Amino acid sequence: MLGLGGFADVFLYEQDMPRRSVAVKVLLAGSLDDDLRVRFQTEANLMAQLSHHPSIVTIFHADIAVDGRPYLVMEYCSGPALAERYRVERISVAEALRIGVRLGSAVETAHRAGILHRDIKPANVLTTDFGWPALTDFGIAATTGAGAGVAIGMSIPWSPPELLAERPTGDARSDVYSLAATVYSLLAGRTPFEVPGGANGAADLVARIERAPVPPTGRQDVPASLDAVLARAMSRSPAGRHPSAVALARSLQQVEAELGFAVTPLDLTDEARVPAAGTGRDVGGAGEDEDGDDRTRLRPVVSIDPSGPRPAPTPRRSLRAGEDDGTRLRPVTSVSPDPAPAGTVAHRLRAAAGP
Repeated sequence: MLGLGGFADVFLYEQDMPRRSVAVKVLLAGSLDDDLRVRFQTEANLMAQLSHHPSIVTIFHADIAVDGRPYLVMEYCSGPALAERYRVERISVAEALRIGVRLGSAVETAHRAGILHRDIKPANVLTTDFGWPALTDFGIAATTGAGAGVAIGMSIPWSPPELLAERPTGDARSDVYSLAATVYSLLAGRTPFEVPGGANGAADLVARIERAPVPPTGRQDVPASLDAVLARAMSRSPAGRHPSAVALARSLQQVEAELGFAVTPLDLTDEARVPAAGTGRDVGGAGEDEDGDDRTRLRPVVSIDPSGPRPAPTPRRSLRAGEDDGTRLRPVTSVSPDPAPAGTVAHRLRAAAGP
């Protein structure tokens, strides 16, 4: 078993055809109802739209076992989640910046598809076999039917003030806050409003998030410019934050250039190739919008509602002959619609369920 959750467990399986290790998320039997099954399926469809991104966990297949439990077959990320690292090791500034830029492009990709994550935190960032961060668990609060309060209760340290309000509200800038809070944790070795040796219960953290300024990371090798970027992204008011995930990522690129690090490319589609922020070099990243700002033009945000229409796929711009859009593609995985043969994940789940 790879992980336990309040609504689903994750198992490691060795798939026979094709041969590979996969992670299988199975909804818990005690959480089953018709509405939740439909929501789980909708979640799979939403994540499948984003699986082409190198920093978003790939969905290979989704199905329902004979005992009625829905499950997702996903890319197995062999590296540790960031939650397993940030408290026990000193993550370099260079690595934290790389992770921030790559996750920024992943979050931006989701936003452009009309999908808000709403639970970005170190535990939801896995590490691929190649050492890349991979964002997972999109829209979990929306698919559980338990309401925002349950998910926020588990993720208070990285939640923005507007999601902690009596009537939670949020938009793309809420994800910007949580992304910055995650990068902060990698650098500081603690959550942003955690006081070492002090009272750090849920009520204490909520009070600081709602009222206190963002403290500096406290690391001598973190430049003031990076502390300032994170403080802006974590402004109490959404209006004070970076307007989009790509805007935050470009600010992190500027810090990379300032420190003399290689500038991490932004993995975004449907964008002109322009110089990275703070450099004169083309790194295949995304630039400002045509009107000169970094605001993300969102599709209507997907409401994970079983009675509502399914979202349309994201249209892609056609490339001219010889044109390179800088996108890093993963090999396409073909999933057969035929009944599961013996040895596949579906077969094993059905066999485990019994007659």
